[in-house]
Amino acid sequence: MRLEFIVAGILSLVLIGLGGFLLWRPLWWLLVIAVPLLGIGFVDIFQSKHALRRNFPLIGRTRYLFEWARPKIYQYFIEPDHDGRPFSRIFRSIVYQRAKKVLDTAPFGTQLNVYDEGYEWMNHSIRALDHHNLDQDPRVLIGNSSCTKPYSCSLFNVSAMSFGSLSKHAVLALNGGAKIGNFAHNSGEGGISPYHFKPGGDIIYQVGTGYFGCRSSDGSFDSEKFKNLVQDSRVKMIELKLSQGAKPGHGGILPAKKVTAEIAAIRGIPMGQDVNSPPFHKAFDTPVGLLELLQKMRNLSGGKPVGFKLCIGHKAEFVSICKAIKANDIKPDFITVDGGEGGTGAAPLEFSNSVGMPYKEGLAFVYDCLVGFDLKKDIKIIAAGKIVTGFHIFKALALGADACYSARAMMMAVGCIQALECNKNTCPTGVATQDDQLVKGLVVSDKKIRVANYHQETIESFVELMAAAGLRDPDQINRSHISRRLNHSTTQGFHEIYPYLSTGALLNEHNIPPGWELVMRLSSSEKFLLQQPLEKFHL
Repeated sequence: MRLEFIVAGILSLVLIGLGGFLLWRPLWWLLVIAVPLLGIGFVDIFQSKHALRRNFPLIGRTRYLFEWARPKIYQYFIEPDHDGRPFSRIFRSIVYQRAKKVLDTAPFGTQLNVYDEGYEWMNHSIRALDHHNLDQDPRVLIGNSSCTKPYSCSLFNVSAMSFGSLSKHAVLALNGGAKIGNFAHNSGEGGISPYHFKPGGDIIYQVGTGYFGCRSSDGSFDSEKFKNLVQDSRVKMIELKLSQGAKPGHGGILPAKKVTAEIAAIRGIPMGQDVNSPPFHKAFDTPVGLLELLQKMRNLSGGKPVGFKLCIGHKAEFVSICKAIKANDIKPDFITVDGGEGGTGAAPLEFSNSVGMPYKEGLAFVYDCLVGFDLKKDIKIIAAGKIVTGFHIFKALALGADACYSARAMMMAVGCIQALECNKNTCPTGVATQDDQLVKGLVVSDKKIRVANYHQETIESFVELMAAAGLRDPDQINRSHISRRLNHSTTQGFHEIYPYLSTGALLNEHNIPPGWELVMRLSSSEKFLLQQPLEKFHL
């Protein structure tokens, strides 16, 4: 669009000049309009702050008119915004303001309706603390006794987004921001590209069902390729993806139009066709097989932390994994819990809308299950699922997480405007496209600073909330610190909605806690799901 604008601008000046000279001299007055507009367009082309204006000079400015008008339309003609909407304008504003380090306070109190069903709040303390006296960069050490290279992880990190789904400039900006802010960048299942390595930020290598980056010619797991890749010191942890919240039970999707020669080479796939990852892993088919693969990955990496990511589906399958951990004493260093509300660049509607447990329920279940099997002390939990603000981090930690991922908010910090063109290769800001002309509009040197700013400001807000609750350490956060409105007249604390299990409560098969009988009977350390009629269990 930049080249087209230059050509059209020069052609317009020539036509106006010739028309005024040969036909009607008053036409020259159009130059009073044309020259300033052309000048504004050239300013757009050469500035580095706004990818949309760089890619669509002059025309891209209309976006800011709609951005100004949208809140007023909602306020006066539709209805107040609230947390229940998909990534509401409130959260978009928070990300943009923090990324740009502009004022992020708001007048006239809460922008949410506190009497709406589902409204959640944090319980503060009369003895609030001075947040300046707290650790401004709280971290968690991931790695149990089987891990020889534990990783000190930030509480807020870049979630899995692959090169291929994202452009090379977006990957460079995200990893560059991670380098500046000292937090981790998950590679996504598309493998580690040179653009992940170049900035030098910490990398969590995600291995999906397609085994991209460690894929043999027949599509299976290649140990040697994996070993060569993860030996790099910039790779800090390895995450085996079982499922993702946006499309659990369905493999990853990369449309053919986004598969360049470079991406095909990195992933070890042919060009010219859609990349549909399998919905299941070829390297294992039992809970024990999963754990053995994780142990193999830990050994091949030289002792780095290994874990797996999933969106909870059949509860009994996760219980089966816990039983296998106890029976075989092979413990992952971390488990990532994604929610059914997770985002993606491409997914069938039924999967994105109707499959998978939401992350709050899934997170609470995973934490309780690990506690019930007396495993939590050795396994950290990372939460993912529309985590945007310091309050979201606080809630996740209250439910049992030790650290958090964020995907769409980090994309916003890079410049995403939710144009919803991710699967078409036409993203106007150059974030989710492989079109070189659009990718050039995203200036890495500017956007990596915004990613680091957003991370810093969000962690700072989390620390302030922790101080307001009278807490000095993230480990002190528990479910009693958060409450939710169930209906107009009823509220409950998270500790009532998601009651805790006592440590080891699931180890005594003769005294199973209420509500856990079915999943315990359906689970087995040898299989993921026992396919038997319920009447066989005499429930």
